[in-house]
Amino acid sequence: MHMQDVFKRHRTTFSFEFFPPKSEKGSGTLFKTIADLERLDPAFVSVTYGAGGSTRDLTNDLVVRINKETPLNAMPHLTCVCHSAEDIESLLVRYAEQGISNILALRGDAPANACGHNHKDDAYQYAAQLVAAIKRFNDKGTHPSGKGFGIGVAGFPAGHPSTPNRLQEMDHLRAKVDAGADFIITQLFFDNAMFLDFRDRCRLAGITVPILAGIMPVTTLSGMKRMADLALGTHFPAKLMRALDRTNGHDESVRRVGVHWATQQCADLLDAGVDGIHLYTLNKSTATRDIYASLGVMSSSQLSSD
Repeated sequence: MHMQDVFKRHRTTFSFEFFPPKSEKGSGTLFKTIADLERLDPAFVSVTYGAGGSTRDLTNDLVVRINKETPLNAMPHLTCVCHSAEDIESLLVRYAEQGISNILALRGDAPANACGHNHKDDAYQYAAQLVAAIKRFNDKGTHPSGKGFGIGVAGFPAGHPSTPNRLQEMDHLRAKVDAGADFIITQLFFDNAMFLDFRDRCRLAGITVPILAGIMPVTTLSGMKRMADLALGTHFPAKLMRALDRTNGHDESVRRVGVHWATQQCADLLDAGVDGIHLYTLNKSTATRDIYASLGVMSSSQLSSD
């Protein structure tokens, strides 16, 4: 289902993110997770794309399998780093042929072994250029749906690490929307005030597309440290840190604190009229199911407009 139709059906969306496993065992574990979360009836699920396209085939295979074997609406991430225009066109043709309805367009990162990679060597150096390429593909009218791909882009409530100028950062986001993006999914955050301020600044900049809040519950202390490395600039509020300190590192206590914090974030965001909540699952279902249960949300369809 095209994301424009998704937003017409749901006044608030709930969605999940997965990453493609690299082993048969990992695939089995992931599909158990997907079976657990399928009952929650998310508006869509997304599948990540490794640095420099390192999981290109894995991402494609997982998206296709989800679409074929489940009722879920799967959306692949697509990055332009280390890709030629021909690479992007080939991937778009593949996804169109396989009936994929939406794509999350990102600039992405160069793989770790691509030391000194120069973005100027890429056909599309910025996400806005990738969005424009997908829009040109849509305009050809070759997608079997007749609508082309729904296009999502990333937003950064805490700021993008490569763009310290916050005014310029908003200009870049506006350029992605002007190029054809239908919606925005934010990077993870733990301070709702930062998201709400970001949303207000988007509206002031004339960005009117839906903005989905990216939420990742802390489930382990080691995982929190990885979040800090991967999502540079992420703010961990002192109140959250104090609560985690009180656990003395006890695994289950850490998980409960993290899930409670994420649940409260979601509840406050719903009260603030958020367009959607995108939960980063790390391919596990327990935290997501706990959040749904605490919010009293049984499925996205219960939040559908009349």
